[in-house]
Amino acid sequence: MDRPHDKYQRLLDFCKALAPTPTAVAHPCDESSLRGAVDAAHLGLIAPILVGPRSRIEAVANQYGIDIAGLPIVDTPHSHASAEVAVQLVREGKAEALMKGSLHTDELMAAVVSRETGLRTARRVSHCFVMDVPTYPETLIVTDAAVNIAPTLADKVDIVQNAIDLAHALKFAEVRVAILSATETVNPNIPSTVEAAALCKMADRGQITGALLDGPLALDNAISLESKEIKQIQSAVAGRANVLVVPDLEAGNMLAKSLSFLAGADAAGVVLGARVPIILTSRADSVMSRLASCAVAALVAKARQETGSKAVA
Repeated sequence: MDRPHDKYQRLLDFCKALAPTPTAVAHPCDESSLRGAVDAAHLGLIAPILVGPRSRIEAVANQYGIDIAGLPIVDTPHSHASAEVAVQLVREGKAEALMKGSLHTDELMAAVVSRETGLRTARRVSHCFVMDVPTYPETLIVTDAAVNIAPTLADKVDIVQNAIDLAHALKFAEVRVAILSATETVNPNIPSTVEAAALCKMADRGQITGALLDGPLALDNAISLESKEIKQIQSAVAGRANVLVVPDLEAGNMLAKSLSFLAGADAAGVVLGARVPIILTSRADSVMSRLASCAVAALVAKARQETGSKAVA
């Protein structure tokens, strides 16, 4: 869909004032992953360190006319080693972000969450889509659509806090979190409604900070003021949420892809809760989505430097 990308463009413009973020790119051995890293480097979003089999990276660059002159390459024998070495570069302080190349997400995340050699923090790792939806006035964060399959209530505390910290890194003026379910009323037969109510009370008690929370909310009354008014919901979040927390991965994945393929939205993906932000891209991503993912990671890395907190990543 050929349209302006005002929300993403604001992210890219904001990053112009930042130094490029040193980023370990794990196994960029196909055209889309290598070109995505190089395009982001040309815009000054990241300073990529290419980690993978040198011969394959150079062959892809030559085949598709991608200029990698001057970019450092750390030679590895295969994708598993690429993931481990990219993570090690972060542990050594040589990279402030991690970017997925042409390896499987599971392979990269296994290296990230390794207890001995990974990038774990006290915070649970979770995924967020930062979505530019043409019909919605604000940038929209959707979590978690890629990492936590069936999160527990304890997991959701970290998922919500990761999303809130991301919203602050992206300079949201006010963070309004809708905890989604199939209905806006608490129903003991629908566990996600009970967990949503618990999360909101935890926010009241200071166990989750930095945002307004409300839930359970159905999707319509989370994002539609008209729906909120029809159902007479008294809420500072309903109808104007800018963070949507889904019950499980299946719901999040379907919601994000519905917005992308039916509503023409772009989705920038990032994983939070590790020592550094992790850029997850897909071969189906548009060029703008890839660049926006790098911009999001750069802003998260900057926020982490400013706060001195590993949890923000």
